[in-house]
Amino acid sequence: MHHEQPRIPPIKRAVVYKSLSGFTKKYAQWIAEELQADLFPVQKAKFALLSEYDLIVYGGSLHAVGISGVGIIKKNLCRLAGKTVVVFAVGASPPAEGILEEVLNRNFSPEQRSLIRLFYLRGGFDYSKLDLPGKILMTLLKWKLRRKPSLTGDEKGILDAYDHPVDFTDRATIAGLVRYVRSCK
Repeated sequence: MHHEQPRIPPIKRAVVYKSLSGFTKKYAQWIAEELQADLFPVQKAKFALLSEYDLIVYGGSLHAVGISGVGIIKKNLCRLAGKTVVVFAVGASPPAEGILEEVLNRNFSPEQRSLIRLFYLRGGFDYSKLDLPGKILMTLLKWKLRRKPSLTGDEKGILDAYDHPVDFTDRATIAGLVRYVRSCK
């Protein structure tokens, strides 16, 4: 007598993102392609939708160490118990020693930190694509930098990027996140 093995249902994966100038969206699209996941902008991702998935990847741009739109994950983390939750933050700066720790500590409580895995991906800067609040904040930063008596190389690069947009996105940098997600469940 031949017994068929029970079929294991495929893992349902979702990639949710909030992108202010396109860099986070680009990464979210690449990650969704690699993982064969459904892709949603954060505005469409309600808890009822997220609860249908086994694995959720959330991406948001980084502003003053805050991850944009991550509230949907923080607010629902307890209700997503048993699901794998991965967060990626996209910033214009190169990955620096301690950046993950700082972003984790500023965005998540100790309990929340134990329920997620965080990745940092380098994006870019395009002043022309920012919304009005973003432009106001970045104009304040520009004024602050211009008043400094001397600037570091990074600060000079930031000022130059106001007139010459920079894009450091690289599909290869999602490899660690994709490898981690594929190792889950």
